[in-house]
Amino acid sequence: MCGTSWRNRSAGSRGGGSPMSSVSKGIKKVEVGLKWDPSPAGSPPHDLDIIAATYTSDAPYGAPVYLVHFDSRSPDGTITLNRDSRTGQGFGYDEVMVLELDRLASTYARVVVGVAIQQHDEQRVFGDIPNTAVRIREGHTELAQNDLAGVAGRTASTVAEFTRDESGAWSFREVIRGFDAGPTEFAALMGGKL
Repeated sequence: MCGTSWRNRSAGSRGGGSPMSSVSKGIKKVEVGLKWDPSPAGSPPHDLDIIAATYTSDAPYGAPVYLVHFDSRSPDGTITLNRDSRTGQGFGYDEVMVLELDRLASTYARVVVGVAIQQHDEQRVFGDIPNTAVRIREGHTELAQNDLAGVAGRTASTVAEFTRDESGAWSFREVIRGFDAGPTEFAALMGGKL
């Protein structure tokens, strides 16, 4: 992932839906879908990426143990990016990430998922990219959907936090928090307390 000279400050903005109150217990396998419209002909492509970061129970807000994004996967195959788009062209969701939380080793207690814009010729924010949408679902049950309008002026945002309790059950919380950072910087920042 490439990063240019960016401001690394986070913004506390949260948008759409019920960002802090969407809690579901006993999550096993989820799919995070991301879609957006392509840029106009002759313009640099709109290139958005889903990023997942994993954290251990010993350091749930420390540095991520590993990241999953467009050119990497989890070492154990439990988190995979099944579809990657660099343009937003096509029907339905352009990027799809699957998280098999019930298969994650017991040392992992937290997974944070976010979206970042790859910056090419000019800096873009979510508000510059039409029809952006994030959908999180388990099977056929939709857990959350958000258009990122609440972080329209940002270049990256967290969208979901999954945490494991003492019994081993995973819960989900929709957390829309915007950042002014490129993908590389965002990956280092997204694990803070949300």
